[in-house]
Amino acid sequence: MPTSFDARWQSITFSSLAMSEIMDNPVEGETPQARLKQLGMLSLLYTLHLANIPLTLTNITEKTGLTRGGAAEPIDQLVARGLLREGWAKNALGRGKAREFEISDTLFARLKQASSP
Repeated sequence: MPTSFDARWQSITFSSLAMSEIMDNPVEGETPQARLKQLGMLSLLYTLHLANIPLTLTNITEKTGLTRGGAAEPIDQLVARGLLREGWAKNALGRGKAREFEISDTLFARLKQASSP
């Protein structure tokens, strides 16, 4: 069973991996501000993931106060980088579809590898 120390260590490792992936690999034409937004968004998404909150635009806008467009911009950039996967799920009312995101398996595999002794 993981201890709270393990969870903190894993969060620090995730943050370091995310920062390395985003800040060390700028996309052509991308501003430093855009990279910082992506880093902040990925940190938020990881926190929501740990809390078992679905990574939907609705949940993200509720937690951040951003508009849907404001939230979608860094998310779309993270999808383009391959750090997030995008899919579709039923919306909260169960009638329509909502964009749902997952942190990439590649990033989690790197996290697991970095966390191993």
